[in-house]
Amino acid sequence: MVIFRFKNMCSLFSLASYSFFFSCYSILMHNGLFQYNCISLGLTLGAVVAVLSHKDLIASVLFCLSLNHKQMSAYFAPAFFSHLLGKCLRRNNPVLEVLKLGLVVLGTFAIVWWPYIHSKDAIFEVLLRLAPFERGIYEDYVANFWCTTSILIKWKRLFTAQSLKFLSLVATVLACLPSMVQQIWAPSIKGFLYGLLNSSFSFFLFSFQVHEKSILLPLLPATLLATELRSPFKLLMHYALFSMLPLLCRDKLIVPYVALYGLFTLLYHAPGGGQYSKIHHLVIPIPLSIGMTFLYICSLVLHIIYLTVRPPEKYPFLFEAVIMLLCFIHFILFALYTNVRQWMLPRQSMSRDKEKKQN
Repeated sequence: MVIFRFKNMCSLFSLASYSFFFSCYSILMHNGLFQYNCISLGLTLGAVVAVLSHKDLIASVLFCLSLNHKQMSAYFAPAFFSHLLGKCLRRNNPVLEVLKLGLVVLGTFAIVWWPYIHSKDAIFEVLLRLAPFERGIYEDYVANFWCTTSILIKWKRLFTAQSLKFLSLVATVLACLPSMVQQIWAPSIKGFLYGLLNSSFSFFLFSFQVHEKSILLPLLPATLLATELRSPFKLLMHYALFSMLPLLCRDKLIVPYVALYGLFTLLYHAPGGGQYSKIHHLVIPIPLSIGMTFLYICSLVLHIIYLTVRPPEKYPFLFEAVIMLLCFIHFILFALYTNVRQWMLPRQSMSRDKEKKQN
């Protein structure tokens, strides 16, 4: 069990509320679509709790199980790797610590893969299932870089599948790199949570073959940081749910979507958050605040248009493209913001140490 210490009951209520809505998102997406990815998310959360409790070997086992259950858990792999490596490098015998983690990882993989290692065909069949490259760089209308920019750049026509695999790999690694470097350089609990968020967002925005429901992966660490990023997190929850509207409509889940969206809107505008906002006041430039408000209003209008108006025959997926573009703008801005916040952590700790020395 991990015990969080809160300065006031409002922050505790906020985390509980957002955890509840994350659970609703997960139930709506996974059980509604009969894809029980909540198992891998639960194993990942267990690994996070183990890291926060300084049980690194247990964390390694749990994350390996999560990764073998669902390949999407690789979204968190750079964060686990960089944080655990950074911790090992600061111990008395770093080589031994790295070796212990490596043996645990290899042992866990060996046990999980034991039924398949006796047959090459079985191994290749499992690997092909885990990495469905034949589906293309994106599927349907997902609010990531490749799908959004395909409006202007026809990636599938201009590049071969092999070239797109390489481009997506390079883009994902470059997007993850700043967060990984920060955790190797200055590992910390809060930095690890930011690393999970930034790593998963890097994969969602730039990796190969991303599904709409993959936005739930960044939402997991974002929920753990809800009291740190209260206002930005509210907007992220809003756009994450909005980005899944076309998928849920197609699967006839519009009624639970409307119910969940209504509950979220009530929470978003609920009174009583003023005390917390004053304590954790986030100064937002006026032009940016106006832009965010404009995008939020546009998303509300798009809900009505998407559910009531038929698109032009010439552009049957016009509304999906607009929703995708609007959500992508917010996702990329949120990812940039959280990367900056993560890199500010060591500076803040250093400045606090200086203040203590001066006092």
